[in-house]
Amino acid sequence: MGVNSNTVILKKKVDNIEAPEVLASVYDSLKEKGYNPVNQLVGYIMSGDPTYITSHKNARSLIMKVERDEILEELITNYIKNVLEK
Repeated sequence: MGVNSNTVILKKKVDNIEAPEVLASVYDSLKEKGYNPVNQLVGYIMSGDPTYITSHKNARSLIMKVERDEILEELITNYIKNVLEK
């Protein structure tokens, strides 16, 4: 038995998706389907249940690529910048 000296390295392709882009896309998808985006996003963030997010335009899959704490951090950061520090 010979030893193969060629090592194959497999790299998982990671989507370089940022929370702001995900939120904008998911928001648009929820609006298009007639949902209240705020209520649906709060439900998802609080429970972690992806069924709060529509599958329309792949929104459910997209939002699950970003950690919920990253989404919450983005929302709070923007709230502070745009409301409290004006």
